[in-house]
Amino acid sequence: MPTPSMEDYIEQIYILIESKGYARVSDIADALDVHPSSVTKMVQKLDKDEYLNYEKYRGLILTPQGKKIGKRLVYRHELLEQFLELIGVNQENIYQDVEGIEHHLSWNSIDRIGDLVQYLEKHPKTIESLRQLHKEADEV
Repeated sequence: MPTPSMEDYIEQIYILIESKGYARVSDIADALDVHPSSVTKMVQKLDKDEYLNYEKYRGLILTPQGKKIGKRLVYRHELLEQFLELIGVNQENIYQDVEGIEHHLSWNSIDRIGDLVQYLEKHPKTIESLRQLHKEADEV
């Protein structure tokens, strides 16, 4: 299993490839706000661990395993953002909160949060009740 740092790189590489068709070291560095030399080191490690194939000066592609993990990591991130939004977390806090918790939850917990999100979306009155509860708590 990849480390949390490796997950961040795989997720970002997956996003870049899906949106642009490629991922360059400079693009990854910009997206993660790290130095290109740090990206190169991590990309070499990810290549060694068979999450991607990297050729110096030629670029990189995710392996089937890397793509599968990247897709799952993007799903996890989007699901957690959706969950926090549904339960009424302030929009300006959501991204940072997701970044803080996403690596600390098991996939079992992620799956249960997914179940809860599906339930809440099918029961909008429950969401309304929850938001009313928040409103009342804020008034106290």
